Amino acid sequence: MSKINILSATDRPGSMALKVSKHVQSKFDEENVETEVISLSDFPIMDVAGGKYGKNIDSVTAFNARVLDCDGLVMVIPEYNGSFPGILKLFIDYLPFPEAFNKLPIAFIGEAAGAFGALRSVEQLQLIANYRNAYLFPERVFMQRIKSIFSEEEGIKDGMTNKLMNSLVRNFTDFTERNKHERERKAGVEA
Repeated sequence: MSKINILSATDRPGSMALKVSKHVQSKFDEENVETEVISLSDFPIMDVAGGKYGKNIDSVTAFNARVLDCDGLVMVIPEYNGSFPGILKLFIDYLPFPEAFNKLPIAFIGEAAGAFGALRSVEQLQLIANYRNAYLFPERVFMQRIKSIFSEEEGIKDGMTNKLMNSLVRNFTDFTERNKHERERKAGVEA
């Protein structure tokens, strides 16, 4: 079985992205998929202050390894100022280049207070993930007016959004598993 990590793509305290990430984890639990929720609030930002690009920073290496120790990655992305959070770009900038996302299946979930459910931020991030040679999962979920359609206690309260989320979880699990076997085959590993 594949391991799928879920990245809460913000460092904002009490973020909806983290709450949604934990809910998404419960959906993968129903599919018996091993998961871990990782929050960018734990990214060692103070260790990169001053622009330490190109240097080996143990705390950053350990954080990145924790995120990338998976067969598939789900990114839960809020929309801030018409884009994704700056901490997400900083995290990506400190990933190993070019190999970090190479052939890694990635799914995208956007959440926002507005009517478009972080469509802009997801599409902008997909451009970056595509540049980094990730396998972009074609189903996306956009959770618009997040505070009215989602709560920690009830989960997703909108029927269509819940249906789309269930589809993403089920199909991304299969997508990740198929890609895992293909990567193992290409690496000469018996599955």
